[in-house]
Amino acid sequence: MALPMKLLLLCEFLLLILLHGEARPPEKCAAASLEVEVSNTGDKVGYDPVFEVTVRNRCVCAVRGVHLCSEGFASSVAVDPRLFRRDGQDYLVADGRRVEPAATVSFRYAWDRAFRMTPSTVQDDCT
Repeated sequence: MALPMKLLLLCEFLLLILLHGEARPPEKCAAASLEVEVSNTGDKVGYDPVFEVTVRNRCVCAVRGVHLCSEGFASSVAVDPRLFRRDGQDYLVADGRRVEPAATVSFRYAWDRAFRMTPSTVQDDCT
């Protein structure tokens, strides 16, 4: 009778160790934790439609240094460089500042078509 009880306690102890070992800190944010939406506002500048880009942080942590890839991006109107500007081969969002969880950064541009924009890099700020 004592041996089965010891085995049961040993199994429970091992299970607790396994469960505790799986408790990890939250995963760091990745580019995939950003949502980028490009929508036509219905406005026009000359003949060019105006598009609004909204970048949403879906990570549980704040992020910073958000970069988007947008091959061939152009705009017939000035885009606020504090919101979106060329940085190497990609584009820096929000001047590289912190973007809180669930927060958005938006900017507008005008061109004859919408540009595909995808998150390329991000740094988590899980402090």
